Amino acid sequence: MNKPGLLKFNTLTFDVVGTLIDFERGILEWFRPTLANRGLEKTDEEILTTFADCEDRYQRDAPDKPFTAMLSLIYRDMAARWEVEAQDNEATDFQESIQSWPAFPDTVASLKALKTRYKLVAVTNADAWALKYMSATMDDPFDERVTCDEVGVNKPSPRVFEYLLEKLAPFGITKGDILHTAQSQYHDIVPAMELGFSTMWIERRHGKGSFGATPKPGRIAEPTFHAKSMEDFVRQVRRQDR
Repeated sequence: MNKPGLLKFNTLTFDVVGTLIDFERGILEWFRPTLANRGLEKTDEEILTTFADCEDRYQRDAPDKPFTAMLSLIYRDMAARWEVEAQDNEATDFQESIQSWPAFPDTVASLKALKTRYKLVAVTNADAWALKYMSATMDDPFDERVTCDEVGVNKPSPRVFEYLLEKLAPFGITKGDILHTAQSQYHDIVPAMELGFSTMWIERRHGKGSFGATPKPGRIAEPTFHAKSMEDFVRQVRRQDR
């Protein structure tokens, strides 16, 4: 008998930054006091959308550079756009701030619930150094990890997803076993759908009317499944498991 919907998968692959880790909060908590010390006033939305625009540049121009390494460059570009002098110590501090970016309030409990049914795999544009800290923030939930410095390129490159399949093949896991779970249409949902993966879109910015700190995608792909939060994802699984 075929299992319904979400229950037919045995592996959840997760985007980390933005889906499980609240990177927008991390960005804002670093930039607000930094800008205040410079006497510069920017709204939260200005900070986030400027970050997204600068990240988009580096995703296009330097797709082999881990997101972690992009952070200092993004900071410098943001400073240039706002016509303030970039400081080397601030560039380093912003990059290292990723260590303390918080998990979303529903992340840890949701991952623990999902781990009772699925294998959990991190698939991140961050490097292994940053993932070590972010994973610890989430109580180290992952069975396997794929990082940018391991693959040599960032999502949305199809190579990341190809590498993922290669890494999971020894466990007998195929594309049909995987539900790729992410908030970013740009980095994850669009390329994963184009490659034939099933997807769960965690729409963290539901109802906010913009993409925030995530670069704007060329198009919005219709995901296989859709949830407004990780907590909502768990509820959907439990409904089907009754």
